[in-house]
Order: sequence, then C-alpha cells, then structure tokens
Amino acid sequence: MTQEYRKGHHTVTRLTVHIVFATKYRYQVLEGDIQKRCRSLLIQICEVEGIEILKGVVSKDHVHIHIEYPPTKSLSDILKRMKGRTSRLLQQEYPSLGKRYWGKHFWAGGYGAWSTGNITDEMVNDYLEHHRSDMDDNSNFMLE
Repeated sequence: MTQEYRKGHHTVTRLTVHIVFATKYRYQVLEGDIQKRCRSLLIQICEVEGIEILKGVVSKDHVHIHIEYPPTKSLSDILKRMKGRTSRLLQQEYPSLGKRYWGKHFWAGGYGAWSTGNITDEMVNDYLEHHRSDMDDNSNFMLE
C-alpha cells in the first residue's frame, strides 16, 4: 500500500475508505466470468475517475474495496458511478442476469463505508486537546 499524498496547488490529502456493497437480495451471481468482468470494470472505473484501489475482493454476493480518492470526488458519487456502470454493463453483457434482476437493479440500494488511514480518533483528539490548552475557552468547538 502506498503512503503517498495527493498534492494540489494548495492542498495535501490522503482520503482512504473501505467500501462494501452487495448484490440485490444477496444473490450469489458474482462467479466465474461475471466475477472477473465485475473486477475489471471496477478497475477501469477507478482508473478513469483518478481513484487508486489499495485492495479489493469481489465475493459471490458483495464487493469489498479499499480505495484512495481525490478530494474533488464525493463518496456518494464514487459509489453511484461504480454501482451504476457495473450494473448496466454486466446486465448488457450477461443476459442471464436479467432472469434474476428483471427490474434492472443489480446492486442493493445501500452501501457501507468506513474511513481508514494511519491516524486514529484518539490521536486527533489528543492533538486537538494539546492545541486547546494554548487557547482561551471561546476558541474550541466542544459543547460542555
């Protein structure tokens, strides 16, 4: 896994997230050629969108993917592109999926997303507490 930061004109970022999304009704249709094609489509989508895949797994009924993404992208837009494009193309290329997904909805409606990285909540809170001691009481966001 790379630890390099994205650098813009006025920004330095490293936004990483672990995402999980499942097939509708958790049907186990991501097998064989469909599984391979889903994986290759996700790789292509990420390349086009400037997203780095740190690690990922396409299971029989869901996808786990750990990505690093640019600050210009929102997580909801990333998922919309991943799920929308793979759904459309997989159903076009594999007509047998139409028997299961007659409503054209291949993926379940939601997703799970967890931010990742090399810093914990505790580390951030300790850092903020250190800076808080240098300020007056009107400068912090803590509601007490």
